[in-house]
Amino acid sequence: MNVELVYSPSNCRCAYQLNWVLTALWKMGVNDDPWLASLQTSTEPDGVRILSHRFQRALRSQFLVSSTPDVSPAGISRCIKGRLQYLLRDDYPSAFQRNYAIRSIGSRRRSVLESYVARQLCHHPIADRRVAERFKRLQKQNGVDLSLPRRGAHAVYWYNLHIVLVNDRRWRVIKQSDLEKIGSSIESINSRRDHLISRVAILPDHIHLIVGCNLTESPLDAALTYMNEICLNLGNAPLFQFSLYVGTCGEYDLGVFWQGQ
Repeated sequence: MNVELVYSPSNCRCAYQLNWVLTALWKMGVNDDPWLASLQTSTEPDGVRILSHRFQRALRSQFLVSSTPDVSPAGISRCIKGRLQYLLRDDYPSAFQRNYAIRSIGSRRRSVLESYVARQLCHHPIADRRVAERFKRLQKQNGVDLSLPRRGAHAVYWYNLHIVLVNDRRWRVIKQSDLEKIGSSIESINSRRDHLISRVAILPDHIHLIVGCNLTESPLDAALTYMNEICLNLGNAPLFQFSLYVGTCGEYDLGVFWQGQ
């Protein structure tokens, strides 16, 4: 029997800051003057905004990109390479190699976000000791190294997200068994979706996750998976607000790319 999911792209508002560096490999040398402006215009309807481009080497392009949350990293690559190939089709019928790399980056480095999430209980102290102890056991560091690259069929990628889910009400008196179900739901997704969860902070009014995701899933899909899985394990009633935040993070921040311009 199919279960109707509580949260979907159509009923949730998503705040986001999603930035990427896409590295594409050319088969021959080209100049970006004729095509960059046209490429920027053509990718925008697909939810992909090219902020900047540079040739890192003669046959290696780097695109600094922002995206909407419904676009996966694999989709970003298809969009940019496909649109650009179309623009160059007359002079370069096969301009690109199939291999590429994509890296998530943010306004702050991942190490800074990791520290921020680790200190959440200090930022949001709980007066009741017994309740505070319950939540203390739910703050997890899994020892996952998100700085390491992951590999797809034709891609090397670093795809790390900071996800924030806001509870519909404060969980001050929630049962310990329910809190444990929330934690086990997160771990279940980690295993089933082949995610790499680095940090978890479960608090009375919100949840933080820092997680490495898969190349073909969009940030919105990844976040909704956690929201719906938790709800399914707790009776499939709404637990969160119909809104969320998702942002990219990585070993570098946006300043590193801009300084290299």
